[in-house]
Amino acid sequence: MTGTRRTVAALFLLPALVLLGALVVYPIGYSLIRSFLSQSGDSFAGFDNYRALFTDDGIRTALKNNIIWVVFAPTVSTALGLIFAVLTERVRWGTAFKLVVFMPMAISMLAAGIIFRLVYDQDPDKGVANAVWVGVHDTFAESSAFPKAHPGRQSPLRPDRGGFVTDTTVHTGRTVALPLVGVAPDRMPKSAGPAARAQPQPGKVTGTAWQDFTRGKGVGKLGAVDPAEQGYAGMRIEAVKDGRVVASTKAAADGTFTLPAAADGARLRLPASNFREPYNGVDWLGPALVTPAVIGAYVWMWAGFAMVLIAAGLAGVPRELLEAARVDGANEWQVFRRVTVPLLAPVLAVVTVTLMINVLKIFDLVFIIPPGSSQDDANVLALELYRKGFSEDQPGIASAIAVFLLLLVIPVMLFNIRRLRREVRR
Repeated sequence: MTGTRRTVAALFLLPALVLLGALVVYPIGYSLIRSFLSQSGDSFAGFDNYRALFTDDGIRTALKNNIIWVVFAPTVSTALGLIFAVLTERVRWGTAFKLVVFMPMAISMLAAGIIFRLVYDQDPDKGVANAVWVGVHDTFAESSAFPKAHPGRQSPLRPDRGGFVTDTTVHTGRTVALPLVGVAPDRMPKSAGPAARAQPQPGKVTGTAWQDFTRGKGVGKLGAVDPAEQGYAGMRIEAVKDGRVVASTKAAADGTFTLPAAADGARLRLPASNFREPYNGVDWLGPALVTPAVIGAYVWMWAGFAMVLIAAGLAGVPRELLEAARVDGANEWQVFRRVTVPLLAPVLAVVTVTLMINVLKIFDLVFIIPPGSSQDDANVLALELYRKGFSEDQPGIASAIAVFLLLLVIPVMLFNIRRLRREVRR
């Protein structure tokens, strides 16, 4: 009878064992053997492929980035999950909030990568991150409206420290013409109006700064204000004597400006601030920030996973302990730090270890989000494995990376299994 039961059990287990052998044991064994062979597979290479793990620049960058991933991605995701789980217990709409935070888990890594490739786009008109960043920046430091403006033909202006200055001095009771070109009509400030000729005023220097260009052949006169042309509204004009600014003003909507008598005998300068390139945001996917940016996308996806597990553990925390701590005079921060977090330590360990195993194998987001110019800087071991195996035709090194990844995952898995066994014994 016992033999029959064993036979029946073996028959039931056989399909699972076959699949386990074909999909897990065989690939691991083959990768281990292949990692000791040459790239062609015809000869024994010893530890040459493993030596490449620590000498190849691409693999070393990938290893460094994997360390950054393992340290920061699980920690930030778990911390956010803990904060969300604790806070959502105190609000009425906590369930709806949990649903929204957990929703990214329903999105595939591929879709999330495409979403964040757009979010991190350098153009503020396309990328949400830079749209917000530029909006905040421009609130405190407005960008120039004339970054491409420059003197045209027969202009009285010459370059000066990023701006322009008049060739000759100006005097009160006379008008000054400051013609510029180079700003597309659709890039002119919304406040800009038709340019107007300034009128001379006794004891003052007056003039016009305007776009000395009119569309259409034979339309307008060079160096003369034409009603079809636009004034440089908001253009800053400074009167400079001996390198010192003695007066300054801004052009009106029609480009006209007025300076006091102190400007008499000075040169007029259009400072470099008028021509500063507009702020274009942060290069999120550049070499310096690409890895933190991709980690941000990962946290967006997996913070919900951490929150749900921690919230489940939090539901099992005895409320009497929390109330007892409050009765003893502990404030909410002390209750959280001294009671809630220690009681949730097993759950936090599960979440952190699970995410550590997950980030060791991260591939999709790193493959999709960084552009080709910075993908080398965001490289991780799983991506380097793919590159070596399929793009560079180095299966020996790819197999060595696979075995190395397995060796990195095994200690974390063993720790998790031992911890789970201790929990079962309790």
